[in-house]
Amino acid sequence: MLKRALLVAALVAAPLAAEPHPADEVSAERLEQDVARLVSFGTRHTLSLQTDPRRGIGAAVDWGLEEFRRIGAKCGGCLEVLPVGETVTGPRVPVPTLVRNAVAIQRGTERPNEVVIVQGHIDSRVSDVMDAASDAPGANDDGSGTALVIEAARVLSGTKYPATIIYALLSGEEQGLHGGQILANWAEAQGFTVKAVLNNDIVGNSCGSNGYCEPKIVRVFSEGPRADLTDKLRAAQTRFGGENDTPSRNLSRWVAGLAEKHPDGLQVRQIWRTDRMGRGGDQVPFLQKGYPAIRFSVGVEDYDHQHQDLRTENGVVYGDTIDAMDFAYLAGVTKLNVRALDALARAPMPPKVSVNAAVRVDTGIGWSNVVGANRFQIFARRTDEPSWRDSEMAADNFPDASTFWPDWSVEMLDTTASGYEQAFPLRGDDWIFGVSACDGDYCSPVSSAVPGGAFEPVGK
Repeated sequence: MLKRALLVAALVAAPLAAEPHPADEVSAERLEQDVARLVSFGTRHTLSLQTDPRRGIGAAVDWGLEEFRRIGAKCGGCLEVLPVGETVTGPRVPVPTLVRNAVAIQRGTERPNEVVIVQGHIDSRVSDVMDAASDAPGANDDGSGTALVIEAARVLSGTKYPATIIYALLSGEEQGLHGGQILANWAEAQGFTVKAVLNNDIVGNSCGSNGYCEPKIVRVFSEGPRADLTDKLRAAQTRFGGENDTPSRNLSRWVAGLAEKHPDGLQVRQIWRTDRMGRGGDQVPFLQKGYPAIRFSVGVEDYDHQHQDLRTENGVVYGDTIDAMDFAYLAGVTKLNVRALDALARAPMPPKVSVNAAVRVDTGIGWSNVVGANRFQIFARRTDEPSWRDSEMAADNFPDASTFWPDWSVEMLDTTASGYEQAFPLRGDDWIFGVSACDGDYCSPVSSAVPGGAFEPVGK
């Protein structure tokens, strides 16, 4: 069956502002209570006690599981709660140790195998990464991300979504990203299609150790060249581009655009690196498997209050304590995550996009049909531009497009039920193209028409 497409003059539509949004329900007070509860376990070091009901990593993970169960009970059992763990050893885990993640699954009603993951790590540490006995409050690193995930579950669990949301509290981050690796392995074993991973690590302070403050900015880190590149794909990117168009980079652009629609909330500073200099987080194991993943972190870090023994030296107080946090700021990061989760769980998967531009004066853009999509948006930018320019396409008739791209005359090509193709009078050498899939007002991140641009592992 042939399909035709409609090219219309419209920007990305946003959900109606008048409608209540789950982000409006985020509570700074509840976030503070959750961080205080996490601090009360004394230490949550991965090598700390597993069986004490009040102290150590075992008690903390048990508490996280129970919180998810309480939340699920309020929505009629809408959350499937389970520990996902493995026994691991490694450079920072000298003896076999059980590493458990607390996981809650909110199944999608239409595309349950399509998942969005929000996560933070529940373990903590002091100056010596092997010290499992000293008090390690871990208020900001990463009690903040843990509390964010739990609060997101509270405010989103009452809504039914087409796709699945997974809420995860990860252990073993400080000992080598073990919890993230365990969850990435588990997601792969379940056969999930991972649309996006939102990793939240150190998201609860607004001022740095030098007194500089960033109360209105959250940083979002995204990889450049894909971590799962093959030699063949790397060679193709070297020749034809794509190093700035990974799924994670486009996910970062999408989150930044979402934040701009809410100017009173936190805005995104995109950091085009996988993580901070010399450091890492639980998004990395997902990237290594080819899953789109980004890291949220504070605009400016306070190094006196992370990875530190509790002490005072020369009048400087050290230690990751709750009094150094800004819960209004944490609420802002939580709201942005909730808006992103809500939109990603409604939007279809990004399509797979290709271009045909060799030895021709125009560019043919092709893209796959996507389950749940009723229209598509085409994006373009010059090769040296950081941000997308946009237009819009829908499955319907095809009128004149000159109203919004005056220099473009558009030729309609045949399309089929399995995909679409559109020709643009732009030379492909000078432009990068991408396509977003939409269901009503909710549109996916852009999938770039470059080597490695698809939102799927390279091996698929």
